[in-house]
Amino acid sequence: MNSLILHTASRLLHPLLLLYAVYLLFSGHNVPGGGFCAGLIGAASFALHTFAHDVPSARKLLRADPHTLIGTGLLFAMGSALLSAFRGQAFMTGLWGGFDLSGLGHVSVGTPVIFDTGVFLVVLGVTLLIIFTLSES
Repeated sequence: MNSLILHTASRLLHPLLLLYAVYLLFSGHNVPGGGFCAGLIGAASFALHTFAHDVPSARKLLRADPHTLIGTGLLFAMGSALLSAFRGQAFMTGLWGGFDLSGLGHVSVGTPVIFDTGVFLVVLGVTLLIIFTLSES
């Protein structure tokens, strides 16, 4: 499409939508949001770019194949779910750990965040695969 308004909107909204998707991903445990919503917002950002430009441009901007995103997301989700089973606890029990960053404080990481990241990658990959396939045909 050759619309100046759509090109400008895409250029301005793409980083804002991706930033909002990251915010939703990491705030999903305390407020509404999480991996699914973040994946849809991230896919909307790339869909807007696809509509403004073309599919090869959006694929280049994505820098990863949607199939790879889906597989990686499934590995993250299954890995976080099985981690508790390997420790002798019930399947999908939340486990928490952390590490200290010098000067910045303690960073806490848990399996729910890893699971949500996997959901985010799967939703992003599936949605973009659908959008790219429909846009190419």
